[in-house]
Amino acid sequence: MSSDASKRIFAPGGQGDTNQAQQYTKGALEYSQLQENPFAQFDTWFKHAQASDVRQPETVTLSTAELPSGRVSARTVYMKEMDDRGFVVYSNWSTSRKAHDVTSNPRASLTFWWYELERQVRVEGPAERLSSDQSQPYYDTRIRASRIGAWASQQSEVLRDRSELEERVKEVDKKFEGQEDIPVPDFWGGLRVYEG
Repeated sequence: MSSDASKRIFAPGGQGDTNQAQQYTKGALEYSQLQENPFAQFDTWFKHAQASDVRQPETVTLSTAELPSGRVSARTVYMKEMDDRGFVVYSNWSTSRKAHDVTSNPRASLTFWWYELERQVRVEGPAERLSSDQSQPYYDTRIRASRIGAWASQQSEVLRDRSELEERVKEVDKKFEGQEDIPVPDFWGGLRVYEG
């Protein structure tokens, strides 16, 4: 059976000389293997991913949807925290598209894909902003340039050119000159996605 020549891409990822998709066969998942607490289960899987040399297992696709349009958007971010209250990612919550989405529709989904283990994990639920006090401990782990960058970046906004951002960085750097303890910007911080 030949592919439709009008398609720019048709059945990519075929094996050998065929269009047949790769088959994933690394094990199975049985109910008997699951823990009652989904956060404990994820912790087990995440540690397995780390031990199995999965490249950046904290990489996750964060999906949000704006209301009332229902327009969905997704982007790749890093999960930075997880406990029995949920999964936390950090970002700008003023100018970014995800900020607008979550303001109108405080729900989100996360999708982890660990190719080396042939495992996908999905999380769906309500999303809530962390306070500045809750966000500060993670913010303090970032290198100084990243903390300055959080203040300077107006995420998702169009820049005339790179020098505009560089100028903002210089202004913020001057504002906090000589300070190692830099407060979290009120527009930046954590978003917790939790079971609900």
